[in-house]
Amino acid sequence: MSELAERPAVAGEFVLRGAEVLDRSGRRRADVVVSDGLVVAVGEGLSAATVLDAGGCIITPGLVDLNAGVGQPGYEETETVHSAARAAALGGFTTIVARADTHPVVDSAAMVKEVLAFGAGASCRVLPAATVTVGAKGERLAPLAELASLGVRLFADDGRGIPDARLLRRALEYAAALGVVVVQFAQDPSLAAGGEMHEGVWSSLLGIPGIPSEAEEVVVMRDLALARLTGGHLHFRTLSTAASWAMVSGARRRGLRVSAEAALHHLLLADAACAEFDPATKFRPPLRPEDDRRALQATLAAGEVDCLVSDHTPHSIEDKEVPFGEAAAGASSLEWLVALALTELTLVDVGEGGDRAAVPVGLAELIGALSWKPAALVDPASTGLVERGTVADLTVIDPTATWTLDPLRGASRSRTTPFAGRALRGRVRHTIVRGVPVVIDAVAQR
Repeated sequence: MSELAERPAVAGEFVLRGAEVLDRSGRRRADVVVSDGLVVAVGEGLSAATVLDAGGCIITPGLVDLNAGVGQPGYEETETVHSAARAAALGGFTTIVARADTHPVVDSAAMVKEVLAFGAGASCRVLPAATVTVGAKGERLAPLAELASLGVRLFADDGRGIPDARLLRRALEYAAALGVVVVQFAQDPSLAAGGEMHEGVWSSLLGIPGIPSEAEEVVVMRDLALARLTGGHLHFRTLSTAASWAMVSGARRRGLRVSAEAALHHLLLADAACAEFDPATKFRPPLRPEDDRRALQATLAAGEVDCLVSDHTPHSIEDKEVPFGEAAAGASSLEWLVALALTELTLVDVGEGGDRAAVPVGLAELIGALSWKPAALVDPASTGLVERGTVADLTVIDPTATWTLDPLRGASRSRTTPFAGRALRGRVRHTIVRGVPVVIDAVAQR
């Protein structure tokens, strides 16, 4: 259970005062007035019956996570939709897309409706993804049109991907007609078979079977060709190698409808982090070498990362407190992603030798990958702006707040993270969902 206390939410009109607004149009000093679920005024010197202090903070369009495991249905002992949503709201997310890798998987209208029902009254908006194929078995397509009619935008056979090129071609053709997105987990199962970490120097030293970078890259190469063939929108899950990102960037320059996401752990950790055999450092895809990590940071700094995701993957203690090779892959991350990103991604080292240039990851690039870019994938009508008339999904971040990451005090039921004990700079002060403050002064309200 989270130790955060419950408090009644602010009712009626209120103003976020003393902040700067950062959205797709830029950054400026402004107060924001919210009423009846909408932003009704943006400017300096505004007032309302209730004031939420945002002094020294940054107000952004609500953060959106496209890749969150919510456990429910089937794995409620590790997470529920409500516990995941509470952690997400504390982390500044106003919307999360729940992965379809539940038990059973989300591959039917009934399952989509069930996840939506689970999310009713949750601390943030919970949108279900659905699988591309029935049962996520990669044999025949799920009823994509029916699921799209229910509002599903992202379709993914998470953790498995679609190895059959002909089936993926058909899925992309349907996606082009329906206006939805096919999400691919890029890992060739034959090359990755038996691997537990990245195949390289560290896997050899540690005696752990490895997964080569090529297991990801050959899938990216093939699937980009299929995106070109079909015109469908292809989105890659948690790409982890420099070559993969270079291929995606090149495809975009050629006009392909392709996007990709990066997981925070691939930006902050390299495969050397596995040297202590800590199961908290086991991920899918695995942590890559330092050169890949730095290249991914540089890609984020250049604004080439479409979405920065938590890849929140809750597990029980029994699944993680076992030898590295037997442990489940993944960690809990929704609640502290923003603070970790602000703390660790201020500077990026690039270049060779001792004379390395320091390239800052701009706040606009970071927030864009957390806010208006992923928002556009789940809602093409999203403006990415904080302006009069927009839905009041807002995140208020205090960039100077300092605290220590203690997973035992978090809202998620899962406690696994490789970042426990990190001293952090930056914290979400308020989270507003459809005009309702669900987090006030870093305290959950529901």
